[in-house]
Amino acid sequence: MRFRNREHAAALLVERLRPLYKNKNPLVLGIPRGAVPMAKIIADALGGELDVVLVHKLSHPESPELAIGAIDESGKAFVSEWALDLEPEYVEAEKRRQLQVLRRRRAAYTPHQAPIDPHDRIVIVVDDGIATGSTMTAALRAVRAQSPKKLIAAVAVASQEAARSMLSECDAVVCLDVPADFFAVGQFFEEFYQVADEEVVEILKQDRLKVSAVG
Repeated sequence: MRFRNREHAAALLVERLRPLYKNKNPLVLGIPRGAVPMAKIIADALGGELDVVLVHKLSHPESPELAIGAIDESGKAFVSEWALDLEPEYVEAEKRRQLQVLRRRRAAYTPHQAPIDPHDRIVIVVDDGIATGSTMTAALRAVRAQSPKKLIAAVAVASQEAARSMLSECDAVVCLDVPADFFAVGQFFEEFYQVADEEVVEILKQDRLKVSAVG
């Protein structure tokens, strides 16, 4: 399956999610940066709340696109088998670097508001695609630690290995495509631009203004 863009993928995810979660006030958490525009579409369609779950992949020193794990904003890290042959000092330094990135993002994304509490909520964690599964695993574990009522992973495309691994990390997985040949998330999108921090900030700002106006 190929998607025109993230908006197209989000609309297809809405079709899967609407019968189960429409008007149940789900908390929809986008993984920055690429999934935040998708999460906004899904939250609006379901009548839910929008926020971000801040996690960042840990990169391999020789191949930055390869995730050796991921870390959340509390400092809890998930490290995969890709890190087994690396020096522990490198892995710890990479954790510190990415934790600083997450702290800067939180300060920029929601400077005047604490993260929305997922406790006892239906929570849908959204990503545009899952290659190794490290980032989504860290995101789901970070949310699970806060005791949601139900935890769902919603993703456009995932590798077969990653899709299998997600089943043990949440209560339900909604994935539009699990292809046999998976090289990179971008190969399944006709348009796959890099979402900037400024776009994420604007999406969250406009969503907060909308909520304030309704309230």
